[in-house]
Amino acid sequence: MTVCIIDDDLVSQFATRYCIQQFNKDFDIVTCTSGEEGLYFCANLLENEHRLPDVILLDLIMDEMDGWTFLENYREAFQSYQSTQIFILSAFVNTKDRSRAKENNMISGYFDKPLSKSLMQQIFHTSEEKH
Repeated sequence: MTVCIIDDDLVSQFATRYCIQQFNKDFDIVTCTSGEEGLYFCANLLENEHRLPDVILLDLIMDEMDGWTFLENYREAFQSYQSTQIFILSAFVNTKDRSRAKENNMISGYFDKPLSKSLMQQIFHTSEEKH
């Protein structure tokens, strides 16, 4: 399973990667520091391996391209490929973002940082059901 973490905060990236590795050491984990880098990674993976990541863990608040803009671009670029599960990871509890995420059919869930073992089980249980 390929997991892509898109987050511009290196500490959050490290903590998320560590939590995933503790959950399952066999996952292929890729970190991207911006939405643009995440889109580039997805395009390269699709071109070279004819697939997209199984799971994307996406921060909403990023300097260059925020998570919402990433989602719009992802939808445009990869709309015919619906296999990726996208989960929002946010350090800020924002009811407007939570409501917006629940209404967006691309988003499989919304979780607060930092991740925990129980959240990992929710994320990867949902992903396994979809695959």
